[in-house]
Amino acid sequence: MTAPRFNLSRWFAAVALVSISALAVAVGWALNRFIAERMVAQEASLTHEFVTSLLVVETPLQSYVAQPSPALASEMAKSFEHLALMPDVLRANLYDRQRRVVWSSDKQLVGRTFGPNRELERALAGDVVASRDEHGDTQAGKSEHQALRDREQMFVEIYVPVPSVDGRSVIGAIEFYKRPQALARALAELRTYIAAGAALCALLLFGALYGLVRRADSTIQTQQRQIVEHTTMAALGEMSGAVAHGIRNPLASIRSSAELIPGADPGRAAEAVRDIVEISDRLEAWVRDLLSYTQPLAPEAASVALAPIVERCLDGHARELQRRGIAAETQLPANLPPVRGDARLLEQVLHGLFANAIEAMGQGGRLRVLGSGRRDGVTLEVRDDGPGLTREQLARVGQPFYTTKPRGLGVGLALSRRVLDRCGGRLEIESAPGRGTVVRLCLRSA
Repeated sequence: MTAPRFNLSRWFAAVALVSISALAVAVGWALNRFIAERMVAQEASLTHEFVTSLLVVETPLQSYVAQPSPALASEMAKSFEHLALMPDVLRANLYDRQRRVVWSSDKQLVGRTFGPNRELERALAGDVVASRDEHGDTQAGKSEHQALRDREQMFVEIYVPVPSVDGRSVIGAIEFYKRPQALARALAELRTYIAAGAALCALLLFGALYGLVRRADSTIQTQQRQIVEHTTMAALGEMSGAVAHGIRNPLASIRSSAELIPGADPGRAAEAVRDIVEISDRLEAWVRDLLSYTQPLAPEAASVALAPIVERCLDGHARELQRRGIAAETQLPANLPPVRGDARLLEQVLHGLFANAIEAMGQGGRLRVLGSGRRDGVTLEVRDDGPGLTREQLARVGQPFYTTKPRGLGVGLALSRRVLDRCGGRLEIESAPGRGTVVRLCLRSA
């Protein structure tokens, strides 16, 4: 079953749409908050300038704040009314250093003190403080807001410090609650423009990036198809060369043996027939390996005992081992656990490994098969006393159609790797010139 192709354009569209939308919302929110705070600060600055100019003209106001008295109250009433009549003012309070309301546009608040107020503390320290409340929620805990009317809409709370006559100290603070209609309309328009601008920029950015990724995805797919075609042609060329090289010499031998039969004596004719049969068997084995490699593998997930398979494979090579004078030795524990795989394919793998080892050793030597079990798997080693492999050969061994044997096709080890991979195991090879070769099969326990 072919794995689904990764659709770069679709995944990028989904991820980019979410990311860019989130970024646009975050930037829009931050920009709206920043500009709103600057506009509120500007409103507070204008209010501060107005109060400062009023205090310059009405210096007795400062004397009253510094030391309130009934005699000055009636005289300063009109001056205080100027504060309440400022545009968009909901209420104005005048605090002394003791945080007591000495004058207010709401007469019920005069003489009262309220709970902790960080903004008032900052104003008495000399800062101009401004904050806004969209729906009366952010400052709901302040006790001086309980009698405030018309809180359904946005209002701005501004604290302006009142300096002494000599300007060296702060003797009080004026608190304004304003509902600036122009500022509210400007902020509403600002939100609309920021939202529209953020959405437009997000769409433009998404469209530009998506176009680039779509084109890149198309280019990648085209290159992938070309790579597959080139790889396929290269594999076909390599396979054709290996097959032609492997079959040409045996066919020539078959032809030569067949030509000797008609005029030969019975002994030589029988020898020629044996050669033809042996070469035909070799060709049949090559074709079988080639078909096994090119066809999909679907091994049955079954419990397989390795010891009987090893014995059968060694029995199959007994005559060749005897003819070459190679000693075969097995060291398999009696309690070797069964493995997970397909018995027929594993037997084919061992046949190929034994044939490689025998051909590599030539005459004489020792072929050893060692087994060991562990908690999660079984390791089977096939060791030979052959000439070994160089580092370059070891790097390429196991690749399809690469072989170091004069009469090999180069698919045996590649097929063995595929079989081990399908069984959930792996094949490892260790070798060095003059030190022989170790092929290690690591299999999962059943």
